[in-house]
Amino acid sequence: MSAAQNLCVLGATGSIGLNTLDVAARHPQRFRIFALSANERMDELAQLCLRHRPRYAVVAQAAQADTLARRLAPGLTEVLVGQQGLEHIAAHAQTDCVMAAIVGAAGLVPTLAAARAGKKLLLANKEALVMAGPIFMEAVRTHHATLLPIDSEHNAVFQCLPDSFAGDLRGHGVRRVLLTASGGPFRDVALERLRHVTPDEACAHPNWTMGRKISVDSATMMNKALEIIEAHWLFGAAPEQIEVVVHPQSVVHSMVEYADGSVIAQLGNPDMRTPIAHALAYPERIEAGVGALDLFRIGRLDFTAPDFTRFPALRLGYRALREGGTSPATLNAANEIAVAAFLQGRLPFLAITAVIEAVMDALPPHQLASLDDVLGADAAARRQAERQLETMTVKP
Repeated sequence: MSAAQNLCVLGATGSIGLNTLDVAARHPQRFRIFALSANERMDELAQLCLRHRPRYAVVAQAAQADTLARRLAPGLTEVLVGQQGLEHIAAHAQTDCVMAAIVGAAGLVPTLAAARAGKKLLLANKEALVMAGPIFMEAVRTHHATLLPIDSEHNAVFQCLPDSFAGDLRGHGVRRVLLTASGGPFRDVALERLRHVTPDEACAHPNWTMGRKISVDSATMMNKALEIIEAHWLFGAAPEQIEVVVHPQSVVHSMVEYADGSVIAQLGNPDMRTPIAHALAYPERIEAGVGALDLFRIGRLDFTAPDFTRFPALRLGYRALREGGTSPATLNAANEIAVAAFLQGRLPFLAITAVIEAVMDALPPHQLASLDDVLGADAAARRQAERQLETMTVKP
């Protein structure tokens, strides 16, 4: 067996980061934890550093760095700060594999740095592709990075495609990519009831354990809207080739339909360690700590078409993909602001997509030529979303 891979985990204290460390710890001969980052959870990061003994740890603020450094053994783990620190570990010459698991737009720059350094890149940060798809994919191609999707849906599609797939569905006989969606906690809730949804209710996903922002995205199905855009860039799929299928059991993670009528699906328990292990060891397979799928216990698999009235975020996702340019970055930024306002009690649940659509209407898309264009569109959309929030009130 070859030498252990040096693994950098961006967003180590989140659910994806912790699951990555769990899988890696099962295979110490394969993976060495080289660098970790966290934004706020300093106690958790300190414990991870003591357990895994990385060479680097990255935090958001200098005060956090001082606190963390005092808790670690001198000379064992070097503590770095901010965006520059994230880029340093993502592109470090000794980093072999980067798990990009920082949630939201904050993960774009270090994830792009890993791509430009030609790393094996495990992409859980869908926003990097949503915001900067053409720039990001050009960096992957130019610098010969290895890009492996971690979202359970996109990882499933990847597993269902032929080994010869090289980033474009053309020439592979693929008719459609079918992204499954659980429908979240409000799939069958009366529409009137959604006017009074609380943050805790929105974060109570029936199948998956996720952070609060991602859980709200699942409740609105904005996560699926972002995944539609991500699928376009990962697989070279046209908008009409990407279809969302509501599947409440979360056992079929996605499907690929071929021109001959065949539909190939990837099934498994709803546990993120499966796609993480697949990507970490690709093209090999390793044990992930995930139990065997018991189809007899599950008993049935249901599939329905999504309700675009209940989930208008899906319509906005397709709109952003078709408009192209800065539109996906605008969609993502407005969503981050609206979701944060909802979680803070400043915005009703049903107003999340209303804010996003108003921002998209106010900011016509323009072409992306550079990362500065992406960051400028992101900033403009955040400002517009904050202005939009000022016009809305939360009823007691």
